[in-house]
Amino acid sequence: MATLLRVKDLRTHFFTEEGVVRAVDGVTYEVEEGETLALVGESGSGKSVSALSLLRLIPNPPGKIVGGEVWFDNQDLLKADEDEIRHIRGNKIAMVFQEPMTSLNPVLTIGRQLTEAIELHLKYDKEQARKRAIELLEMVGIPEAPTRLNDYPHQFSGGMRQRVMIAMALSCNPKLLLADEPTTALDVTIQAQILEIMARLSRELGTAVIIITHNLGVVARYADRVNVMYAGRIIETASAKELYANPRHPYTVGLLRSVPRLDETRKEKLDPIEGSPPDLANLPKGCAFYPRCRWHVEKCLEEAPPLMMVAERHFAACWESERVERDTAMPVVSKEKAQA
Repeated sequence: MATLLRVKDLRTHFFTEEGVVRAVDGVTYEVEEGETLALVGESGSGKSVSALSLLRLIPNPPGKIVGGEVWFDNQDLLKADEDEIRHIRGNKIAMVFQEPMTSLNPVLTIGRQLTEAIELHLKYDKEQARKRAIELLEMVGIPEAPTRLNDYPHQFSGGMRQRVMIAMALSCNPKLLLADEPTTALDVTIQAQILEIMARLSRELGTAVIIITHNLGVVARYADRVNVMYAGRIIETASAKELYANPRHPYTVGLLRSVPRLDETRKEKLDPIEGSPPDLANLPKGCAFYPRCRWHVEKCLEEAPPLMMVAERHFAACWESERVERDTAMPVVSKEKAQA
């Protein structure tokens, strides 16, 4: 498959009274056409900021994209003018935001919010846009779609609002969909329905997806590849199957061991990662994970490790990745069991 998105050394900083917060600190990755890529990590690791940076939606001040390249359809989005980037937002690249109630306009009907982008980007007239809006609501499983177009966001449940957000994101047939914690605050049954809708539409429409989540069960079921983020950087990247079977960074091991196992009898307490994420305005000289790592050595304190190849298409930023592999020779959790 062809490469759809190429992110190179992306850096986004926030300039505050306490100092410069390096929220995204040199992120590099690619997304292929039709691929589902997961960005995982604790809160504050830089997942959402990195996605917002792709569309230049960082509030300035205090935030600013200070470096890097974002190549999409042979165009560097960071160098595009305002008219060009507005044409891409919601058209070629769409985003499902974390909380639909704060993303939908409470004083506009669902129909108007759906048809606005269709009229703007696809140049449909009002009747054509309305028909397209009805098709989209039916596509995401909202019953009585013609009637519901006249309703307001507060008349929808949380799960239905999230379906509307997905319909809005897909209204112009984007090539890339960014989904930022799309199932936050939804019960598990609705979560599964929303994720299945996204997966089905991705298969049918050929849309590539970047899903931002801390839910490793979601990653196991829906992602083709995974980027693990910590302190604004990607510290491990691999296919989902490879990552679950053979994690090579201590942080990834810690994330997997923090998840309850449903495939075996519970004998011991969960093994959470000790400590807290670092202050992004005062990052240490060496590896940012050093204070929380059980495998650290003196070199980790002095020098931050780059992403290094540890297997085919598997990279980890750890000086002791071979020792991590030896100590976790038995799979932490298989992808198939994580899906259960």
